[in-house]
Amino acid sequence: MPQSVRTAYRERLAAGEIRPDVAQAAAIDALARLESDLDNAGEPSFSFFGRKPKSQRGLYIWGPVGRGKSMVMDLFFDSAPVHRKRRVHFHVFMAEVHAHIDAWRKGDAAERKARFGRHKGDDPIAPTAELIAGEARLLCFDELQVTDIADAMILGRLFEALFAEGVTLVATSNRPPDDLYKDGLNRQLFTPFIAMLKEKMEVVAVRGPVDFRLDRLRAGRTWLSPVDRTTEAEFDKLWLDMLDGAEETGATLEVMGRKLRLPRAAGGLVRSSFASLCQQALGPQDYLALAERFHTIFLEDIPLLVPEKRDAAKRFNTLIDALYEADAKLVALAAGEPEALYPAGDGSFEFERTVSRLQEMRSADYVGRVRD
Repeated sequence: MPQSVRTAYRERLAAGEIRPDVAQAAAIDALARLESDLDNAGEPSFSFFGRKPKSQRGLYIWGPVGRGKSMVMDLFFDSAPVHRKRRVHFHVFMAEVHAHIDAWRKGDAAERKARFGRHKGDDPIAPTAELIAGEARLLCFDELQVTDIADAMILGRLFEALFAEGVTLVATSNRPPDDLYKDGLNRQLFTPFIAMLKEKMEVVAVRGPVDFRLDRLRAGRTWLSPVDRTTEAEFDKLWLDMLDGAEETGATLEVMGRKLRLPRAAGGLVRSSFASLCQQALGPQDYLALAERFHTIFLEDIPLLVPEKRDAAKRFNTLIDALYEADAKLVALAAGEPEALYPAGDGSFEFERTVSRLQEMRSADYVGRVRD
């Protein structure tokens, strides 16, 4: 049997991998309670006389970025005495949900049966929830947030169905439940979902004074040049430090009907090349979506740009503007210092503002900014 979440947390403290934090300790206590509840409930392999297994009271862990929410949930996930369990980023989960709903609506009877089993009616929520529950009795969501009206309109019914199927939920979020979908369109239709979350999940704030993520950034250099073995190794090390053991699950951003695939992403972190972001047909909306979705961007292989590369330079301008306005952090692996990237050519004068922003973004004051 895996070690308990309390033991795993204490071992990390003893090894000096993390520092004592009262807020994290409170979350560990709540997770230990859920661990015990799941263990006592056992894991039924089938329902008796059509009765569904009972979900346990889950956990909603919220707080600013960098406080260790994902870390404590990872420790719990590893120790949870459940065979059918899944940890997934909330954006990835919702993309899968929409894919199931779309398949139900477009499929004929045979296609529905092949994917969902026997279900009557035209409502895709119940078969979708049953499909999800069949794969995982415990679902752990990283970075639960609701900004899309399509998500907002289905979440209440979906989660109600998941709870009815006996699924237990644990989630991390940067916002308390009452701030989800804040100022969103038709939000009054969303508030019953918030009430259900607070009924079915214990709400724990992890709001310690130390942003451990920013500590790692402060300790390292965020602009690395030129590109050589030393800087590449430093870039890779900082990426691994920021991941802190998290898996690169990848992410897909949907922008104006298009999909931007980012294979090296984990939670609020993304790693990409200059060519992928600035030498492709991307525009302001893509960069705004990127800046909103990720708090830290690792951008590698930034070249020295010649006048013939003015389009790439312009896209780089737009990318940096979006990151700067969103207080997103940038870790760069570049062929030269910011002022050497595009000294001459069409738009080089405008590029000077980008140089100024890049210089500020590597400063201790900018790195230390707290992002909402």
